[in-house]
Amino acid sequence: MPELPEVEVVRRGLASWVAGRTVADVQVLHPRAVRRQPAGAADFTARLTGATLGSAQRRGKYLWVPLGGGTGAGFSLIGHLGMSGQLLVQDPSVPDETHLRVRLRFTDGGRELRFVDQRTFGGLAVEEAEDGDPEGTPVSIAHIARDPLDPRFDDGAFVAALRAKRTTVKRALLDQTLISGVGNIYADEALWRSRLHYDRPTATLTRPQGALLLANARDVMTAALAVGGTSFDSLYVNVNGESGYFSRDLDAYGREHEPCRRCGTAIRRAAWMNRSSYFCPRCQRVPQARSGG
Repeated sequence: MPELPEVEVVRRGLASWVAGRTVADVQVLHPRAVRRQPAGAADFTARLTGATLGSAQRRGKYLWVPLGGGTGAGFSLIGHLGMSGQLLVQDPSVPDETHLRVRLRFTDGGRELRFVDQRTFGGLAVEEAEDGDPEGTPVSIAHIARDPLDPRFDDGAFVAALRAKRTTVKRALLDQTLISGVGNIYADEALWRSRLHYDRPTATLTRPQGALLLANARDVMTAALAVGGTSFDSLYVNVNGESGYFSRDLDAYGREHEPCRRCGTAIRRAAWMNRSSYFCPRCQRVPQARSGG
């Protein structure tokens, strides 16, 4: 599933290509693509047609575009890419993609916006925005925490909340109410950089360790963003259909049996919450069990 850097790459593409354009018509080609629209595909189409798209926004892994004009005023177009969703800006002459689900055409007759989703886990919806919010944040995601690349992210509050949690450190990194945008890949990378085992209890972290973990999460996602994110297959691409290249620079994730770039010990993979965790057994020591009181 795309994480913060991949979604931010798509957001930037949308901001460049669709901001300020007015929707001429909408085609919903698969009902699952708009299953989160309570009133159905007809309402989705009606609210978008004639609306002018604002500047694309993002919180964690969610994208949205505030709407203005027509029946879209006070609403936002929200999208989640799921496992395989793609938002592509295509010339109308380009043949339809095999898994094209939604198409938006614009009044200027230029490039159209297409939502392509092979596995149909992602989707689009037009949702009411929070009252008075200049960013047009959809009500359904207002509870999600800000992410480390957001200039309004509060580092001190995060470290305090992290240490107060009664959980383990990787679970905390994936808690979208604590910090958004971090998924399995970048959690493993941040933990490797911080020399922390994924099962380390958060209550045992010192403030400097918490601050270092946050700094490493921010740094690794910034580095990934600079090269277009991480692509392991053709399912994640930017709005122009191009893949990212950060998979070449991963230090832990996906490197089972390969030598740790810091100490040379073979990277291990462990089953974790129906996923995998990759770590160096020497640099990231398994936490010692505490004896009873």
